[in-house]
Amino acid sequence: MIIDMSYWTRVFSRILYVILILIGLIIALKLSVFYLPFLIAFIIYLIMEPAIKWIMKKTNLTRKTSSIAIFIIVSIVILGLLTWIIFTLFSEASNLLQDLNIYIEKAYNLFENLLKNVDFGKIKLPDEIQGILENSTGDILSTLSNWARNFLNGLIDIVTSIPSIAIYFSITVIALYFLCVDKIYILDQIEHHLPKTWVLRVGKHIKDLTKTLGGYLKAEATLILVSFIISLIGLYILKFMGFKLEFPLLIALGIGFVDALPILGSGTVMIPWAIICGINGEINLGIAIIILLIIMSVVRQFLEPRLVSKNIGVHPLFTLIAMYTGFKFIGIMGMLLGPIILIILKNIFATLIDGGVMKTIFDRR
Repeated sequence: MIIDMSYWTRVFSRILYVILILIGLIIALKLSVFYLPFLIAFIIYLIMEPAIKWIMKKTNLTRKTSSIAIFIIVSIVILGLLTWIIFTLFSEASNLLQDLNIYIEKAYNLFENLLKNVDFGKIKLPDEIQGILENSTGDILSTLSNWARNFLNGLIDIVTSIPSIAIYFSITVIALYFLCVDKIYILDQIEHHLPKTWVLRVGKHIKDLTKTLGGYLKAEATLILVSFIISLIGLYILKFMGFKLEFPLLIALGIGFVDALPILGSGTVMIPWAIICGINGEINLGIAIIILLIIMSVVRQFLEPRLVSKNIGVHPLFTLIAMYTGFKFIGIMGMLLGPIILIILKNIFATLIDGGVMKTIFDRR
């Protein structure tokens, strides 16, 4: 049997190429976490860039002057919001931590009442299953209580670490300033220090990736921010109207986080919340939550076609797999990062995917 060495050499070189790309991606993700302030600055810069270009076009000002004007406005807004969020989060998280046992007890009583109202005879559930349902309630709520307590303690630790926050904020702001003002110089320096072949090959991938992923992130960040602001304003209005809403900022942050997850959305939090309010006798609050959800959904449906110019081409099933994989590897944040990594992989391996991954690697041509 004659082994075609040239064929297997091509196969191994293609496999090695894929492996090296994946290793590079893992290193890039590790570095992005390590240099998080610079990544945040870059994302904010991407959002600011259209405003800078608009001012340059309308006022005929230089890029530096336009960038400084937008930079000052954005920095003041961020500083004000950060200060308010730190104090409000500390207050709400501390109060919730103190009253957490009371809320767990209320949830336990509510679940017990639901079980009592269910006629298991009609459902024909075995006694063993009924016993499991009744006994597991305490375990589930205990687990949720421990998770919530750990999360709130961690949140308070982060909020109270003012020196660290000040350092991160300062580095982010300085990096943002240089990205806005010296964009052309930075790009020239990168091209000057890299081989020309790298600039041509890698530059195309980075340009396509920035266009696809950058557009996706900007669109999603805008939609999430709009949902967060609407939910925050709506919850504060309900609080001022006399409804029992003690933690509007924490709730709005939770809604914003869930809204950031593909496939899911704010409805996965607000609909069960409204149902629980109705069961608990707070009909008006449940209706108000549904109305707030309708407003958020209408605004999102209006904005989404204008912000997301085209589909990223990832089927919801693969997005769901990416969310689950991310969750298994790095927890809750992985559900958010999984789809982003999927988009990056799809862009990098576009040629392989278009030609068929296994077909392209093992094709004898």
